[in-house]
Amino acid sequence: MADGFDKIQKLPDPVPGCPNFRRVPGFKVYCCGQPTIAGFENVLNKVCGDIYPKDGPIIWFNLRQEPNVYVNGDPICARPPNKIGEYAELGAITRDIQKANEEEFLKVCEKRKTENGGKLKAVDINKKELEIEVKELKSLSQVIEGLKEKFPGLVHWRVPVCNSAAPLAADFDNICKTLVGTAINTPVIVNDQVGLSRATTGCVIACLFKEFQISASFEGLVETVPGVNASLLKTDRYVMNPEKDTLNRGEFEVVKELISKLKDGAGAKNNADKIIDLNGTPKTGGTGIKQLRENIAESKLSYEIMDDAAQAFLKTKIMDNIQKYFYLIAFTAYIRESAAAAREVVEADQKAAVALPASGKCSIPAAQLKLGKSFVTFLSENAGLDDLIDTGKGNLQWERDIPPAALANLEGLAAKDFKGNLGKIIHDIYQTAHVMFSDMPQGDHKKRAKYRFASKTLMRILPQPLSKEIEAKIEQKAITLDLYEILGACTWGQA
Repeated sequence: MADGFDKIQKLPDPVPGCPNFRRVPGFKVYCCGQPTIAGFENVLNKVCGDIYPKDGPIIWFNLRQEPNVYVNGDPICARPPNKIGEYAELGAITRDIQKANEEEFLKVCEKRKTENGGKLKAVDINKKELEIEVKELKSLSQVIEGLKEKFPGLVHWRVPVCNSAAPLAADFDNICKTLVGTAINTPVIVNDQVGLSRATTGCVIACLFKEFQISASFEGLVETVPGVNASLLKTDRYVMNPEKDTLNRGEFEVVKELISKLKDGAGAKNNADKIIDLNGTPKTGGTGIKQLRENIAESKLSYEIMDDAAQAFLKTKIMDNIQKYFYLIAFTAYIRESAAAAREVVEADQKAAVALPASGKCSIPAAQLKLGKSFVTFLSENAGLDDLIDTGKGNLQWERDIPPAALANLEGLAAKDFKGNLGKIIHDIYQTAHVMFSDMPQGDHKKRAKYRFASKTLMRILPQPLSKEIEAKIEQKAITLDLYEILGACTWGQA
């Protein structure tokens, strides 16, 4: 499948050949989609600018699960037929598996090109067939090796992750291991196909690691500067807009339990929220497309207007995104603990070199900082977090509760004379829906939510044996859970 497509660019000021490139405010961390060969070089030149040396260290994380080759300079990926134009959730893909898949994909493309007279067949995200005359065919690895001629300090590291759920604990550690030993000003670039959820997640992790470096390196130094209140610089003091509702603030029940179990869990959540906001859209202070926390609330709003099949898919996605948010907070707690430990764990023979005369506190160069333990170890020490999220990620109110008085009124009307009162029943259902969904803005979303509520509520109050008759028709797919079809079956015996 061709990676690029019409309208892939969602942001202003595009970098040619690299979709949705942007910098995270306050960090030398950059996010983007899969570049063309020319796009790679354009990004690296932009990141270096006139100051950063082109032969200096540059870290590039690729978070895609699907392998890539480059045909005439443009990226094409291998996907199963059922994943064309969809998010590629390909299961337990490791770096080694992805690298092997890329090599095999290149061989397959070479073979098909030879068999097809120098042409390759592919599809775009809309499954439109393409036939490309191949002038140049390279693997992603070959492209990276070519870039190192101009940027010898480039480190390209694959950390394949799925789209919705959290990266594995080992994935967090792989990103950290790659960043250990780098300076605070070392550029970090993260890509997926478009520059959306996976890349944004990787950027949040990279920014949190940069905060580990800043906190462990400079806290002692900042405290020596006259007139500077170091507490004002702490990100755990971050306060979110109190006017946001509980979902947009990330106040899920399972997250509340996590906060209660972690050491300074509230500070970890505040810290994580600030970094997530900076990696989000302009309305939360970012430059990006996806807001990892508020995207959950947006998906929950969409859930209320979808049919059962779509709801089942979206429910899984919402729970996966809650899981991701949960682990980002846990990772933040780990990073904060690691920063505090790094300031204390200095070899005795090195302490004199990094200790500040005024306070005796250590100011350790970022490139010399070490992580005392892995995130995997941190989770094992905080036993029960995995089970907590597995059982708690679905603890949401998936359907709005009908007020008891309204339900009792409807049940009374149905029991007394269902067909005779049907007009009033429908009127009262919609009157109840009008009150229940008053928080939603006017428009198609609200109309669909109210219509779906009316359909389900009518089914709920149907008297026996009519209820069993309608349920049987829905089970037999003679009708669907649709208000007008149910009314038709109730009144005329047909949909």
